[in-house]
Amino acid sequence: MAKAEQNDHTDPMHYIQLWQNVLKETTPLLKEYMTNFQPPELLSNAVDFEDFATMLSEFWTELLQNPDRLYEMQQQYWQDWSKIWQESAERFFNMTGDAKEQHINAAQDLLDEHKNDRRFKDPAWQESILFDFIKKSYFLTADWLLHLTDEADHLDDKLKRRLQFYMRQYADAIAPSNFPLTNPEVLKKTLETGGENLIHGYQNLLKDIKRGHGKLKISTTDEDAFKIGENIATTDGEVVFENELIQLIQYKPTTAKQFETPLLIAPPFINKFYILDLKEENSFVKWALDQGHSVFLISWVNPDKTLSHFSFGDYMERGMLTALDEVERITGQKQTNVIGYCIGGTLLSITLSWLQAKFKDTSRIKSATFFTTLIDFRDSGDLNVFIAPETLDEGVDTMNERGFLKAEALHQTFALLRANDMIWSFIINNYMLGKEPFPFDLLYWNDDPTNIPAELYHEYLKNMYVQNDLCQKNKLTIKGQKLDITSFDTPCHFISAKDDHIAPWIATYNGAKKLKKAKFTLSGSGHIAGIINPPNKKKYGYWSSDKRPESAEEWMIGAEHNEGSWWPHWHAWISKFTGKQTAPYKPKKGIEKAPGSYVKLRYEDIDKSE
Repeated sequence: MAKAEQNDHTDPMHYIQLWQNVLKETTPLLKEYMTNFQPPELLSNAVDFEDFATMLSEFWTELLQNPDRLYEMQQQYWQDWSKIWQESAERFFNMTGDAKEQHINAAQDLLDEHKNDRRFKDPAWQESILFDFIKKSYFLTADWLLHLTDEADHLDDKLKRRLQFYMRQYADAIAPSNFPLTNPEVLKKTLETGGENLIHGYQNLLKDIKRGHGKLKISTTDEDAFKIGENIATTDGEVVFENELIQLIQYKPTTAKQFETPLLIAPPFINKFYILDLKEENSFVKWALDQGHSVFLISWVNPDKTLSHFSFGDYMERGMLTALDEVERITGQKQTNVIGYCIGGTLLSITLSWLQAKFKDTSRIKSATFFTTLIDFRDSGDLNVFIAPETLDEGVDTMNERGFLKAEALHQTFALLRANDMIWSFIINNYMLGKEPFPFDLLYWNDDPTNIPAELYHEYLKNMYVQNDLCQKNKLTIKGQKLDITSFDTPCHFISAKDDHIAPWIATYNGAKKLKKAKFTLSGSGHIAGIINPPNKKKYGYWSSDKRPESAEEWMIGAEHNEGSWWPHWHAWISKFTGKQTAPYKPKKGIEKAPGSYVKLRYEDIDKSE
């Protein structure tokens, strides 16, 4: 009986019937959806495919003008492909022996380069002759395409970078793992379940289109598994101040004594603050409290049209400086240690420069810590491919009418920067394997972005990414003051991440070395995991050095690698600026309990009200 069932599943007619059943089951689901909702847009606005086609045409035209080089590259490609074919044939005709030992791997270098590619972790990609051949052919073709774009020396650097980015997106999209008939894990699941995984996958697809109100909004986690203030962002505290832009949270002390100098955290205002307070075991806020810091934190509002005119100057004045005023009033201290994360760090550097220009005094900020912060935007990574100076002013009227850049636009852009992890892996899991996404607090936070006021967004792109004004003396004016980031001598500590794709560490180092007093530490991992790395996890490690050579590469050569988290390393540094230990500053009953109401406002609710 078992043998008959096995034959049934491998019979071609059964397989055809299987797909007919899938269509039969999913057609009513699709019909029901189309009755109530408009069809989704098929192409994301984040990638300009017309722009890509133009660049590709220009690239091929120029490449064909050098036929010798093109012929050489094609010859190498076909030689390598022939070796892979020969290797697969040898494995096929030697199946009676141990194939792994009998065949000579003609593409070992290729495999070594891609050995940690999680898309091909299923054993069948190695054990099956067919899927092994498909995998190697894909690697060879993708690498060849990317190598071709590396040869595009006739393009200027910015255009070449955009072409390389688009080509990586294309190479990622055509991976055999992204198609049911060339993904062994999907095929196996389909045979095991009689196609139920595809039906469940289609149901998941329709739910995600419904969730996106006509656009595909891929589920990356179980949203019902988390609730802000109940199982994430639970550190005890009070909202002690509120204006139209911020809520200021003062956290309840966890030690008998606290450091005299308070600690103010300015998280990025294009994300929610609770990345720093996910769960107790990985909460930077809770850990800082446990070390004896008196922690205050800015919770930025999720802006709507009423804040469309807000700029960096307003975020500094109504956000950072107002928060400092309140911290000083509550604690009675005249100095505060400040942490700025990502764009919150960029705002911190603006604030320090402004204080120096306005008052010739930055002493109210005793020390400044910058998490993954860009000041010099010259080599600011792949985000630049979405920013074309010649089209910067296009769509400004539309955005001004709406009042803000929609949170989902930036969210989609960040996802494209890591398409395999943030897009394709979930397409396979949710829609092909028919599984529900795993509940993951970090991905819940990632799926909870914020809007950006129209004025600030345009200012950020033009003055920072395009013109790089912040790191140029007296080029950027904020609230009537010309800024010079080399002017203040506040002790600074930059914490960057080696695999950061949003604020590349070399770019953050280039910014740090422009300041008078700046220590630099490099964490392992990326923009988020490199920062949210508690000591108990003992992960990633970090590099440190007190020297500050001209280039980031020189710094890395002379830096010492350390195991575990950088958190204790940072604490040893900031302890020089914390003052004596004293009775804790206990928060009085505030406007509401932490985490407050601002952080709970989701962008979907704002979109509905517009």
